[in-house]
Amino acid sequence: MKLPVAFETKMRKLLGEEYAHYIASYNHPKSRGFRINPLKVSMEEWNRISPFETRKRVPWCEQGFYYEAKEKPTKHPYYFAGLYYIQEPSAMAPGAYLPIEEGDRVLDLCAAPGGKSTQVGSRLGQKGVLVSNDISATRAMALLKNIESFGIRNAIVTAETPERLSSKLEGYFDKILIDAPCSGEGMFKKSEEAIKSWEKYGVSHCCNLQREILDYAAHMLRPQGMILYSTCTFSPEENEGMMEAFLTKHPDFKVIPLTPKGGIQKAHPEWGGAREALKDALRLWPHHLEGEGHFVCLLQKKGEKKEYRSYLPLEKRIKDYPDMATFFEKETTISLETPVMEVKGKIYAVPKESPDLSGLRVLRNGLLLGELKNKRFEPSHALVLGYEKDCFKHTIDFKAEDEAVKRYLKGETLLYEAPKGYHVITVDGYPLGWVKAQNDRLKNEYPPSWRMMG
Repeated sequence: MKLPVAFETKMRKLLGEEYAHYIASYNHPKSRGFRINPLKVSMEEWNRISPFETRKRVPWCEQGFYYEAKEKPTKHPYYFAGLYYIQEPSAMAPGAYLPIEEGDRVLDLCAAPGGKSTQVGSRLGQKGVLVSNDISATRAMALLKNIESFGIRNAIVTAETPERLSSKLEGYFDKILIDAPCSGEGMFKKSEEAIKSWEKYGVSHCCNLQREILDYAAHMLRPQGMILYSTCTFSPEENEGMMEAFLTKHPDFKVIPLTPKGGIQKAHPEWGGAREALKDALRLWPHHLEGEGHFVCLLQKKGEKKEYRSYLPLEKRIKDYPDMATFFEKETTISLETPVMEVKGKIYAVPKESPDLSGLRVLRNGLLLGELKNKRFEPSHALVLGYEKDCFKHTIDFKAEDEAVKRYLKGETLLYEAPKGYHVITVDGYPLGWVKAQNDRLKNEYPPSWRMMG
């Protein structure tokens, strides 16, 4: 791999004697990782059912594993059931280091494709509120799919600018995760496109974006709340230097020390002309650990907590929609008292203390339960993935190795004798999706855009 000369010169100056070891890391095999979804499977369960040869755990992420190159985790039915997420190991660090408490209101500000949102959402345990945002509506659709796959019921997905979000959400969030758009130097081994982008845009373009994003995030954070800022670049200007500039502009923030794990190194405030406190931020280097490059810094806002008041009014319940209530009574054990809202015929189960986001581009207002069509309720795919098997009264279970599972995931009709009506297909007890049984056939309701290829 040919690295830009200017980049090599900079890294040689920064790393000194370590530079040779850093360059040698480009010849190391790529690190492959996946992260277990604790909303659906415990670590004890996973150790019992895991179909993969995993080399070891990711030291900085309790749910993370390294896997062998020969494995194909995206082809296994457990992937479609949302039991795990494929993620580069160092990218697990920001979501792991963000402190999460029960009931937190968390914003993932630059969230697509959803790795860090699924991590935060699974740690929230269906409590509190997760707002996952990406400025691009196209990228936000991939984010939405991953959140639905993970079965996260308390997530709101938006596609907005940080500026417009901040206009509605002053002081709302307890925690904000900013995986900032950056020059991507830590991804050079993984992506030649990252090199081309670095050569085209450089560091200064990203710094301007980062400054704006941080300012809007500070506005949306409650006093005593925390911002976890991360990048996948080595550039001091975007890391220690960016944090120094933010702290100078926002003296009501302080650095919270983070503990290095598994080869993670402390930051270098001297590189960015930054205050000594920034030594307690972290850097992930590919020549010190199995993973690519990352920077992680935790900031806390000073001051006294204030109460946020602009909540979304939640007046409706499942029971208030007769056709939907009939379906839920017949097919599920889910409470008819679940708070819901209707948007253009689509019904969402909305997390408590949701903010009023009227006027913003909202892709999901919570868990999509289904849609009312001519007063008839049609359940969503997200509903199946959002609850465990015991929440559904009619299920058909297949083993992971059963050929019928792959046929189902490819969208095929299955020959199977079952009572007429809706059923949930499960794999080893984990829900996959809906079918409609009729005349000894199972009509496949698996969404076309989710289907297994090949």
